[in-house]
Amino acid sequence: MTEPDFLRACRGEAVDHVPVWFMRQAGRSLPEYRALRGNGSILEAIADPAIAAEVTMQPVRRYGVDAAILFSDIVVPYHAIGFGVDVVPGRGPVIAEPFRAPRDLTRLRDLQLEDVRHVTDTIDRVIDELSATNTPLIGFAGAPFTVASYLVEGAPTREFAVIKTLMHAQPALFDELMDRLVAITIAFLRVQVAHGARALQLFDSWAGSLTRDEYRRFALPATEKVLDGVADLNVPTILFGVGTGELLDLMASANSTVVGIDWHVDLDEGRRRVKGKPVQGNLDPARCLGGEALALSATRDVLARAGETPGYVFNLGHGVLPATDPAVLEAVVRLVHEEGKAGVR
Repeated sequence: MTEPDFLRACRGEAVDHVPVWFMRQAGRSLPEYRALRGNGSILEAIADPAIAAEVTMQPVRRYGVDAAILFSDIVVPYHAIGFGVDVVPGRGPVIAEPFRAPRDLTRLRDLQLEDVRHVTDTIDRVIDELSATNTPLIGFAGAPFTVASYLVEGAPTREFAVIKTLMHAQPALFDELMDRLVAITIAFLRVQVAHGARALQLFDSWAGSLTRDEYRRFALPATEKVLDGVADLNVPTILFGVGTGELLDLMASANSTVVGIDWHVDLDEGRRRVKGKPVQGNLDPARCLGGEALALSATRDVLARAGETPGYVFNLGHGVLPATDPAVLEAVVRLVHEEGKAGVR
């Protein structure tokens, strides 16, 4: 079968149409998701392969996107090894006993296949369904710095005071923490590819909280190690962060195949900053809340800024917002497929 447009675009090759998928395309914005999930814990849903596979497939069927992304969460491997992670509705990941001292390193044991058997079972189910249409599945993980932010802070934060104190006051301990997270992340990504994921995204959601010097010293080396640790798998890799406009050139040096660009930077400027590397992005998710006409106008602006150079995947500049009307996203997908020009032969 011909390689899908999504994978070709990630590699900077010519495509039949501009590919599109959405971060958080599965989830709270879909009525079929809410009907299936109810009010249960997201970690409970992820632990049930039948539910997780169905949720993964729902947006593929509804939107006609060019890739599925595994229904999971960046804290799944850390929940699986017993670090004491929960995902609290309306708040996010919460750690019962945050990382504070060298003794906590022992709590970050190596990830074993049996720890994430529910994830691999989900992937197996999804691949069975996707194979009929040759639609690729994207596996993913949290980048070490973003995961460390949760484990050290103990909960979502806007200040990042605890982790920045650890970084600067105890850099050797921070480096040991990052090395443990690198090993777990590589293992988690590799098992996803072993079961059929054909691309990988590394979410460094909180990298934008760092200065350039901090990113270069404390985040980039671990990110590079993760990407090097999956390079032999020969699948495209996407590195994405929020508020990272001033870091894009550094992110582009980390050897991912693609750099994701959030909505804070115009796409043409983002492409300039990554110096020709394939990019993904970057419609502001809020532009999808005002109805179809406003969303399509904003989509056309993004496509115009993408230009005609190969190496472009349309996406939002962050995840789908819960209040988004699915019909609006359906219209965005149609427009991108019909009017996108980047790399179209």
